[in-house]
Amino acid sequence: MTLAESTTNLLDDASTRFDIVILSNGPGEVSTWVKPVVQAIKAQAPHSRISVLLSPCPHASGQEPTVLASYPEIDRIQSADHFFKFLLTGNTIDSWDWHPQGVVVFLGGDQFYTVLVAKRLGYRSVTYAEWAARWPGLIDRFGVTQDAAVAKAPQQHQSKFTVVGDLMADVQTSTSREEITAIIGCDADSEIVGLLPGSKPIKLKMALPTLLATVALVHAERPQTQYVIGVAPTLTLQDLASYADPAVNPGVEVVRSPQVELIESPKTGLPYLQVKDDSGVDNGLKIFLWQRFPALDMFSQCALCITSPGANTAQLGAIATPMIVLTSVQGLDVLALADGWPSLLAKIPGLNTLTRKFINPLIIRIIQKSGRLFAWPNIWAGREVVPEAFGIITPEATKDTVLSYLTHPEKLEQMSQELQTLCGSSNAADKMASLILETVNYPK
Repeated sequence: MTLAESTTNLLDDASTRFDIVILSNGPGEVSTWVKPVVQAIKAQAPHSRISVLLSPCPHASGQEPTVLASYPEIDRIQSADHFFKFLLTGNTIDSWDWHPQGVVVFLGGDQFYTVLVAKRLGYRSVTYAEWAARWPGLIDRFGVTQDAAVAKAPQQHQSKFTVVGDLMADVQTSTSREEITAIIGCDADSEIVGLLPGSKPIKLKMALPTLLATVALVHAERPQTQYVIGVAPTLTLQDLASYADPAVNPGVEVVRSPQVELIESPKTGLPYLQVKDDSGVDNGLKIFLWQRFPALDMFSQCALCITSPGANTAQLGAIATPMIVLTSVQGLDVLALADGWPSLLAKIPGLNTLTRKFINPLIIRIIQKSGRLFAWPNIWAGREVVPEAFGIITPEATKDTVLSYLTHPEKLEQMSQELQTLCGSSNAADKMASLILETVNYPK
């Protein structure tokens, strides 16, 4: 019997049960990696049982379990608070049982956790790796984004690697423009600009005030444009609005962001931020808050998006939506923006002042001099396909960039065409699901 026949028999036999244990951590991974993969797994193997173990993450919002609970494909979830106890004892907080067969899948966090959990449960292991595939001697299979990751692996382990593509670029949209504009409450031919401030608190502190200040300036010159914020599923409306409150967020004063009020539209029921002038009077600018997730249907209808770096740049690229990418660091600890040990260093008492005074300016200069790219389409292309800015970003400069594109639609069309060529969908979720299911019965 061939491997394919053996795997097919395993999946087709309704009496056979096996566990798929997914390891993940932060809001980006939960929404852009876990969601498409679990959907693809259940479509291919409806009898599988999917459990998610969250590990601690410095950028986690705390809402990850709630978001995961909204995915019907997932059967069980354990929050990050109980992760290390599970590693030590093998017991979950709810005393989960385990089937004899299973596979542990890395979709965010520390790749070494995959090794530990697989050993604890006696399961095989699969790691999804964007760039660095670690512990090749201890992991059974790897799903990677491109051939370069295979070439980097030790020769004796390259047979473990399968190119599945990029999960962040594997997106679909289905809602029509007429439906989108009807929900917002604007004309079908209205010019819409999408705003993506992100989900991590460290990014929102400067990203949201900068976006609000920018669109207020653009509105003064282009009042016909409509604006929509894609609200991350890990954020409540009140949490989002708090980043526009100067009493809560010092970043508001740094960029002189306008006053806003959270309101629910009596016409559409869609909540929005009403922007006010310096005297507290409504200035006619409404920024709608889109809570449907994923928000890609809405962003696909935008003439332009202004976004912070992250998985959203890959998704916008996949739907060929033009974008401007901002990494605003004024008033922030640059180390805290990073993942892993640098963000932990930024939390050490007493290091905060040192970081702001000496380390921040040094890191900013190094990054700017290196020409490092943060937007995924630019990283893939190795050049600036979409405009991005890093450092001390002013709303005035961003306004000029936005208007330079909105007033020249041919530039937007050219960017869209480049993104379409660069970031087409790769069916990565289906390929990753197939690899996971194959590994359940992969010969040792």
